[in-house]
Amino acid sequence: MTIAPDRPAGRTQWTDAQLLHALEEVVERELNRHLGVAKEWMPHEYVPWSLGRDFDGVMGGEAWAVDQSPVTEVGRVSLVVNLLTEDNLPSYHHEIATMFGRDGAWGTWVHQWTAEEGRHAIVMRDYLLTARAVDPVALERARMTHMAEGFESDNNHSMLHSVAYVAFQELATRISHRNTGHHSGDPVCDRMLARIATDENLHMVFYRNLVKAALEIAPDQAMRAIADVVINFRMPGHGMPGFERAAVQIALGGIYNLRIHHDDVLQPVLRHLKVMEVSGLGPEGLQAQQELGVFLDGLDAQATRFDERQAAILARKAANEAKAAARAGATA
Repeated sequence: MTIAPDRPAGRTQWTDAQLLHALEEVVERELNRHLGVAKEWMPHEYVPWSLGRDFDGVMGGEAWAVDQSPVTEVGRVSLVVNLLTEDNLPSYHHEIATMFGRDGAWGTWVHQWTAEEGRHAIVMRDYLLTARAVDPVALERARMTHMAEGFESDNNHSMLHSVAYVAFQELATRISHRNTGHHSGDPVCDRMLARIATDENLHMVFYRNLVKAALEIAPDQAMRAIADVVINFRMPGHGMPGFERAAVQIALGGIYNLRIHHDDVLQPVLRHLKVMEVSGLGPEGLQAQQELGVFLDGLDAQATRFDERQAAILARKAANEAKAAARAGATA
């Protein structure tokens, strides 16, 4: 049991060290809750090993071809983005271990989270290669490029910004994995990603509850951190090769887009925290709360415009496919 430091007098800012100390009891409680509900699972049980065979190269096997797997094109694109994101775990571990520390309840959580996240890249890569769902050469080259460039969080300047970011990012990752599974065209892939998504949801709950506690002890700073993170949010894989093009395909494919981000990621966390209902804020907190409200209204409008563009694009695509099918039928 830790003893929280005295609350800074008046509107004095909390330092990161004070906040880490003040929240350690919450971390300990949330860690114990997490360990009580998290289920052990084995990555090898989600991989269709019987489908595996040698690739070309030193083993002299069969070269990869796109028609060797039932995975859809959008599913393949999203799987690669998701795996390359998971591959950067060493960088993420360094970031949070540096920010949160390696001792006490914080350190125990950092290592537990890292161990659990490690399963995700293991099982995804084993599935993708065994099921021949992606080009293994292109995948490895992309991994090398992405990891060699390094990673630096947008929020490593502030402990509260870091905690707020991962509360949203863990839910975003859960949604991305779950929707990728739904759109993958392969029930084996869907089952695997559902298992990963369960972990991501538990991680989100851990961080969300920390943000809730931070709003109680440092409401102005926490509100500022939440507003900054929401307004400037971007996924951790934004720097990987070809991310922009992949993001467009993923958005149009209904896996992750502005509407999903607004409705299924931001709003659930913000509603749970009752961010727009927090009272007793000082000038900094009130300004951040107002900025957040204005941004969310604008994002909702942007999402509506995206929905309309997406519907038009998909309608044109369906019409073109119907015409192509009709022409093929006429010449058959």
